[in-house]
Amino acid sequence: MYNFEEIGTTELGDLIINIGPQHPSTHGVLHLIVTLNGETIKNVEPHLGYIHRSIEKMCESLSYRQFIYVTSRMDYLSSHINNHGCAMCVEKGLQIEVPPRAKVIRVLMDELTRLASHQLWWGALAMDVGALTPFFHAFREREMINSIMEETCGARLTMNYMVPGGVMIDLHPNFQRGVKEFIIHFKSKIDEYDDLVTGNVIFQNRMKGIGFISKEEAISYGCTGPTARGSGVRCDIRKLYPYEIYDRLQFEEILETGGDCFARYIVRMREMRQSLSIVEQLIDNIPEGDFQAKTKAVLKLPKGEFYAKIETARGEFGVYIVSEGGTTPYRIKFRSPGFSNLSALNHMARGHKIGDLVAIMGTLDLVIPDIDR
Repeated sequence: MYNFEEIGTTELGDLIINIGPQHPSTHGVLHLIVTLNGETIKNVEPHLGYIHRSIEKMCESLSYRQFIYVTSRMDYLSSHINNHGCAMCVEKGLQIEVPPRAKVIRVLMDELTRLASHQLWWGALAMDVGALTPFFHAFREREMINSIMEETCGARLTMNYMVPGGVMIDLHPNFQRGVKEFIIHFKSKIDEYDDLVTGNVIFQNRMKGIGFISKEEAISYGCTGPTARGSGVRCDIRKLYPYEIYDRLQFEEILETGGDCFARYIVRMREMRQSLSIVEQLIDNIPEGDFQAKTKAVLKLPKGEFYAKIETARGEFGVYIVSEGGTTPYRIKFRSPGFSNLSALNHMARGHKIGDLVAIMGTLDLVIPDIDR
């Protein structure tokens, strides 16, 4: 039995419904207890735990090489970037200098991952609010990126490519050709995205003025990534705390001040163009040399605490390691962007209609294993 006092103030005529844990618009096993008055939302309470795998505890029994790849299974649409953040934290502890070639390869993989993630988000969001065609368009472009990843990494989703000191193997000989073909193709198709969805009057009516969160409220809830930047919060780790070679690249931090679903949508649409620009800048400028620094077979971090953060497709991903000097971490804690962004859902949804809840969740771009570790 639910404690209705915990769910929120209920009145005669209120209805409490369950959305999920298996529901197509939650894109994972997320359970929402929604209090409605008619079709108006009074309260949304997320219930987690349906896909909890104790990932942080598992990491504490794995070596500093092994634990990195467990994070591919959290935000599986940002697996390269999650692995990158973990490798950076280990490198900070061991003071490993990553070769220039490996830095460029890492950034290329990160931005291709961001593009693939945003493409899936765009197609899924459009489908959630009633437009099926964009979903197939999005997967058409995403398939090209997946094929490039598969050729180089041997995987299409959970890549396992980043290692302490660089990357596991060098780029496939076809990598540059494949990426250049993708750039040409996507440049001709990204305008289609705007023609199909962004400028659509029905879509705009579903997005504008819905799910508002102010700049101050976004900061208070700990929102990061496009969710926060849609409210005008400067929080792009690539700009504020540059890592690898981001300080030498020309790109913008995309900010919108609308604070609603449409603002968050525009941020991600514009971010795809920025990621494409970064890939263009690098694809013909990959330096020669080693793709991995020389490291010991068994890594031991010195005793102490180490933290690294990185910008995933959904926001700030933090890796905190406590080491006692052994071959496995004493404690690992991950700061995942989805958890904080989800905490703002009730605030965004209150007062809107039940149909708007799907649009709001879509613009938060939730990946449930990232939240429910």
